[in-house]
Amino acid sequence: MEETETIIQMEDVHTPILKNISLQVKKGEIITLIGGSGAGKSSLLMLLNRLVDPDKGTIHFRGRDVRDYEIPKLRKSIGMVLQSSSLFEGTVADNLAFGPKLFQEWEENMGEELLAHVQLPASYLHREVETLSGGEQQRVAFARTLANRPDVLLLDEVTSAVDLKNVDLIEAFLLEIVPKNVKAIMMVTHDVKQARRLGDRTIFMENGKIVEMGPTEKLFTNPQTERLQYFLKE
Repeated sequence: MEETETIIQMEDVHTPILKNISLQVKKGEIITLIGGSGAGKSSLLMLLNRLVDPDKGTIHFRGRDVRDYEIPKLRKSIGMVLQSSSLFEGTVADNLAFGPKLFQEWEENMGEELLAHVQLPASYLHREVETLSGGEQQRVAFARTLANRPDVLLLDEVTSAVDLKNVDLIEAFLLEIVPKNVKAIMMVTHDVKQARRLGDRTIFMENGKIVEMGPTEKLFTNPQTERLQYFLKE
């Protein structure tokens, strides 16, 4: 049986917040990260597309040290979506085209296809982003990131500020795009039920360290550490 491709590998990574982080991200998986506020979950994501660099340790993407990539190209391949949609003023089409135009990759027919991924009609291309609801803006933010054709998506509390309808739409979208459109997802969520619904593997963090990680259902049904047991009861 062929071994699943490793997309990201972190070995003994340290920052002022994170301590001794080692993990692998494999092709075709969604990894959910859980833990209390200040556990280091968002800090871990920021290392992967070089919003922050480690003081010690190595991070490899597709077998190469992330420091060997030009930062714009790395962030094109490892896309990030945040809790707030972070769209800029203008139309939906302006936002979708921004990244691909930097690399001369934008084609006019891409807009409709990208909106279809997030279940928005083509007519939204000409809408000003400020006229959209919060959930619609977040879906456009996903489409904008997908426009760069990333290999990996980093998601930081992306559904925490949207209504339940949009949560359901976004979750269905995430399950559909791996591995068809992206190779893997790392997703920080405060919602442990969401982590359980979406994750192939789950990482539990506390005080900048990985306390426990493993297949999601096993981790939730049979936690090995007292700290995770306590966290899941809260």
